[in-house]
Amino acid sequence: MSYVNDKSLVSTSWLVDHLNDPNVKIIDGSWHLPTSGRDGYKEYLDMHIPGAVYFDIDKISDSSSALPHMMPSAEVFSSKVREMGVSNSHKIIIYDSQGIFSAPRVWWMFRAFGHKNVSVMTGGFKSWMNENKPIEDHLPKISEGDFLGKLNADVIRSLSDIKNNIVSNKELVIDARATNRFNGSEPEFRSGVRSGHIPKSINLPYDKVINNDGTYISNKELVDVFNKLGANEEQSVITTCGSGITACILGLGLHLIGRNNWTVYDGSWTEWGSNKDVEIEV
Repeated sequence: MSYVNDKSLVSTSWLVDHLNDPNVKIIDGSWHLPTSGRDGYKEYLDMHIPGAVYFDIDKISDSSSALPHMMPSAEVFSSKVREMGVSNSHKIIIYDSQGIFSAPRVWWMFRAFGHKNVSVMTGGFKSWMNENKPIEDHLPKISEGDFLGKLNADVIRSLSDIKNNIVSNKELVIDARATNRFNGSEPEFRSGVRSGHIPKSINLPYDKVINNDGTYISNKELVDVFNKLGANEEQSVITTCGSGITACILGLGLHLIGRNNWTVYDGSWTEWGSNKDVEIEV
């Protein structure tokens, strides 16, 4: 399937052909909702794509924040990924166990730290397994990399940015959560977080841009979906969700159709909904 920025995706077949390429670094970016009962790292240890290293979204984060997996400093990010054997010269391929779920968050983080040679494997580990492609259950040998990143803060939005935007209406806020969470009919699973959504935000559940097989819908379909919401080529967008994970699915979708005027509200609903000093809508 062809996209404007189709180099940000690779197929399972492409990755099979590059498993032994020293210039390619494979990363398992699997993360699961706290309510799922699943452990991404344990599943990685059980089996993963040969040579893959594990990116822990919860640990490669701002440890000083009470919010989940907030963006870390450039120093922390660079140090952690160097330990994973990542260098600036690598083409990085990210996958997750669900198809397209948490991998776009890791993709966005690398790009935020200046590394543009990064792609997501469509279909994820689920497709990899269904296609009987090779797996391993042992840790790869890792030589420390030389990755050095610099954070582009312009791709991140904060709570104060959202508050200002409610007044200015300059950017369109799109929430990737399920509709029943967006409209407040289902309680939030995190303690102390209210139900509802950010005032003036609109809803686009992330699964509306993903096919059942863990691939993105077509370029034309993505254009139609975003344009219908008012997220056209001229309109700047802020993506948000529960905690900044599935917001990046929408972000990658926008990137695929050639739109780079989007940012991520990193704290997302966990921050907004737990702050009693801001208004919510239901």
